[in-house]
Amino acid sequence: METAEARYQSLMRAIARHAPTTDIALVDQAYRYADMKHKKQLRKSGEPYIIHPLAVAEIVVEIGLDTDAILAALLHDCLEDTDASFDEIARLFGRTVAELVEGVTKLTRVNYSTTEEQQMENLRKMFMAMSKDIRVILIKIADRLHNMRTLEYQTPAKQKSKSTETMEIYAPLAHRLGMQKLKWELEDISLQYLDPEGYQQIVDYLQAHKDADDRFMQSIQQKITERLESVGIHGTIYGRIKHVYSIYRKLKDQHKSIEELYDLYAFRVIVDDIPDCYNVLGHIHDLFNLVPGRFKDYISTPKPNMYQSLHTTVIGSEGIPFEVQIRTWQMHETAEYGVAAHWKYKQGGAGAGEEKEFEWVRRLLESQQDTEAEDYIHSLKVDMFNDEVFVFTPRGKVISLPAGSTPIDFAYAIHSAVGNSMVGAKVNNRIASFDMKLKNGDIVEVLTSKSAKGPSRDWLKICQSNQARIKIKQWFKKEKREENIVHGKASFEAELKRMSIDPAVLQNEEVLPTILRKVSFDCLDDMYAAIGYGGMTAVKCVNRIRDELVKANKSLPAKDLTPKALQGVGKKQTVTANSGVIVEDIGSCLVKFSRCCTPVPGDPIIGFVTKGYGVSIHRCDCPNASPTLIERQPDRWVRASWADTTGEEPFATSLEIDCKDRDGLMLDLAMVMTSLKIKVTEISCRAVPDGKAIASLTFTVHDVAELNNVTAKLRSVTGVENVRRGKS
Repeated sequence: METAEARYQSLMRAIARHAPTTDIALVDQAYRYADMKHKKQLRKSGEPYIIHPLAVAEIVVEIGLDTDAILAALLHDCLEDTDASFDEIARLFGRTVAELVEGVTKLTRVNYSTTEEQQMENLRKMFMAMSKDIRVILIKIADRLHNMRTLEYQTPAKQKSKSTETMEIYAPLAHRLGMQKLKWELEDISLQYLDPEGYQQIVDYLQAHKDADDRFMQSIQQKITERLESVGIHGTIYGRIKHVYSIYRKLKDQHKSIEELYDLYAFRVIVDDIPDCYNVLGHIHDLFNLVPGRFKDYISTPKPNMYQSLHTTVIGSEGIPFEVQIRTWQMHETAEYGVAAHWKYKQGGAGAGEEKEFEWVRRLLESQQDTEAEDYIHSLKVDMFNDEVFVFTPRGKVISLPAGSTPIDFAYAIHSAVGNSMVGAKVNNRIASFDMKLKNGDIVEVLTSKSAKGPSRDWLKICQSNQARIKIKQWFKKEKREENIVHGKASFEAELKRMSIDPAVLQNEEVLPTILRKVSFDCLDDMYAAIGYGGMTAVKCVNRIRDELVKANKSLPAKDLTPKALQGVGKKQTVTANSGVIVEDIGSCLVKFSRCCTPVPGDPIIGFVTKGYGVSIHRCDCPNASPTLIERQPDRWVRASWADTTGEEPFATSLEIDCKDRDGLMLDLAMVMTSLKIKVTEISCRAVPDGKAIASLTFTVHDVAELNNVTAKLRSVTGVENVRRGKS
């Protein structure tokens, strides 16, 4: 078992290597103070608790932060777990250190496994902390990394929940901050607990082929080294196997076994200056065969997280392809540690609020004002974690947008006032339609007018960025309430008609308050206005109302929801064995769930008495349970509902997804299901005309709420245009 003193000496060695200008006396004082405060506390491993703050401080040193950050790392759990106070820490170590500790403490209290409303507030805390001082989130990532390194001492349930949280929040955040080295380790450890079998298969394969891989990489390194020495370029070459999670994603994406993968190797050539980067690129292409379409220049066009490198994929004489990344030493440090490396080159230690590199943080913060929880969570998924496209303003400023963005998205990325006054756009000096998909390198100019009438409702269907969608909804909410009410009421009543629900139920004074509570509005006009400006969909409102009415009168199919029916008389109800379904006026009988509509608990349902096969349960909106069909054989249709105990066992269901056909689509869909811990039994995809595809997923859920959550997450995947219920 490691001692606190041994870990402290390890920290001192790290400081000597990476941060020799650190104030050692202050570090020692902070260590002694934290050790005193945590004296009686132990980690799950049985080690003294102080070992954790020491380990976090060492990570902070390795990524290049300053003395204040190192002190805050040592003290980061004192406010949460001991009797230490903000004022005491400020008096001993300075107000900046105390504020860093307080910021990390607030993030430690965040619980990500919550409802979306709570999650929005939790994420707001995180981004607010980042906007004030980026070191807060860097220390928190270091804290999470050490906790993941020691996850073996936690319970299996805790291991999975922390790994999911890390994969969904911390690894993408590290990526967005350019901290690739930490991102890779976070992903690999998370995978180890989320799919231990898949993880171990890759590790075993790499270990078995280690000698052959080492020989291959040494031969490539030698060829590059000899060429650079012959032309007088000083460079350092590293070769590596791609990390485990990267290989795991390739296996899922390409539907291959690990033996069939070939793109496993990556080499880095690190040189002294930018001209040498391009010189090396020429020599690499002379030594090896270029793979067309695989060259990227991130030096002339850096990523928003400051990443710069030249990327090219080539094929060696052995016929094995590999990637080469070429960069300077400063670029390399930025690639490894992102914004943390940038800290070394800043003067004065100001917070991140004044740094142009973190405009994406401010954009996300802007969207939180007056925004629905589900919209914001979706915004985070689309705008932070998905692919991007890089375009230019006429003055050459780089604007990053989600892939598939349009001129409308560009306009709102500049400013909401620009988007609201937009009347047209030019792309590469040519007039462009509002729905044109922007490509990397496009030069976009927004045409505005003071007499513009504001955004169109159709823009909500066109734009890809949730920032644009949120700002458009905010404009309608503030500027067009009366119009919103009219528009929203029409949409709502049309949806009621589609669902065969009598609008007169809203006049029932006993029912109306319950309905309004269900949709979280004070009056009908507020609900209509929200539908009108896009804050709530008519479909969602009607579904919630329908569910509430069905719940109030469980035996009633949705099509019969009329004021008269709501006064209904109860009938005999019998829970059929092992089905979780109540069928009226029929004793215990065989129940099966129809494959044409795959009902799950929470769906309004109806039963059809078959000849010799019991009762077949359909969703009330199933085409095979239409009013016309019911009228033809009324004696064979029976009322049915879900028993209160339903939801304990999973039910099979399926979704069909209309989407744009693109590389990596199936992987992204599968990753969504994995992140939600949904058991998928079948997944397939078929191409259709016009570059489109239809994906089919068969899986199990416990109820319609879980299914709706899956549907919402799948809709956030880039290229997905529609998600609908399918056949099992």
